[in-house]
Amino acid sequence: MEHNTKLEGKEHFHGSDLEKIEKYFGIPKENITGFGANVNPLGISPKMRKNLAESMDVITSYPDPDYTELRKHIADYTGCLPEQILVGNGCTELISLFIQVLKPKHTLIVSPTYSEYEREVRLAGGEVRYYALQEASGFQLDVSDFCKALAYGPALCILCNPNNPTSTASSPEEMRQILSCCKKQGTFVMIDETYAEFAPEELSISSVKLLKEYDNFVILRGISKFFAAPGLRLGYAMTNGRKLLASARERQNPWTLNSLADAAGSLMFTDTDYIEKTRELISSERRRIYEELLTWKQIRVYKPYANFILVRILKKGVTSYDVFVHAIRRGLMLRDCSSFPGLEDETFFRFCFMMPDKNTELLNCLKEILD
Repeated sequence: MEHNTKLEGKEHFHGSDLEKIEKYFGIPKENITGFGANVNPLGISPKMRKNLAESMDVITSYPDPDYTELRKHIADYTGCLPEQILVGNGCTELISLFIQVLKPKHTLIVSPTYSEYEREVRLAGGEVRYYALQEASGFQLDVSDFCKALAYGPALCILCNPNNPTSTASSPEEMRQILSCCKKQGTFVMIDETYAEFAPEELSISSVKLLKEYDNFVILRGISKFFAAPGLRLGYAMTNGRKLLASARERQNPWTLNSLADAAGSLMFTDTDYIEKTRELISSERRRIYEELLTWKQIRVYKPYANFILVRILKKGVTSYDVFVHAIRRGLMLRDCSSFPGLEDETFFRFCFMMPDKNTELLNCLKEILD
């Protein structure tokens, strides 16, 4: 089979670049299945879809500036306390807000990961070092070695757990070791748990229960991925650092979250049927796909904890861009990971888990070029 699928002027496409894809490849965006966006394939919460229209009148008045009811629902959903929560206009706003408050001179970021962390640190005038996860260790964080790397005393440490794009994760006990190490030397920790709700329930990798033990970290989450609602721009932070929380609230613009997002959040966080169906679907498909890919000789995969999986191509002469183009020509959009620092050698790609029939379609497509 012909594998030379490169086009002139190679482009990098992110998970939500459907308009760019449409223009570049001439494929209508409505015909593209987004395996690169890491969004819940069930779509938005049925409870929210049914009831949000009835709440439309909320836009005629300002939202509660303290978002009291919303924070209570988030607390019930996550297991923390309402007073430990700050809501914001997406996780992106909260990342920026906390970095502006902390103003870290030196920051250590676990990589490969989301590029927005470095951008915000540098905008705040700080310097960045990266701690690279090792492919030889399956991209699992070596906590002992990581604590040694923290010895230079950065003001801030940033981890994504489960990590994007590797889908690897650290346990609460490992996080406890990191937090203890950072506490001793005055390092604050930012944990991005965007994908934590997708992790296997029996493993429960979230650090929420550690909030009662430590005040030197903040957990960030949003509704873009698990609740499939990026357009609502609802994010939330959880921390037991009371002074930090007060400073962040003081710096944050009032009514940063609109009334409709406030009402929508109260609905989706209480949609228990939808939450359970999402976890069951992702858990089942994650297990099926991982076990299938383990049998393929021309790739290497790493145990996933999120709703996506990272794949390394071992087949000579085939790059991640080749695989991307091969799939997109069938209307299947995955993520070429060569734009992530540390994965530039064009052998890595990532895809999320969609509905079973679409997942099977993608596996068959990948087998054509990687078999």
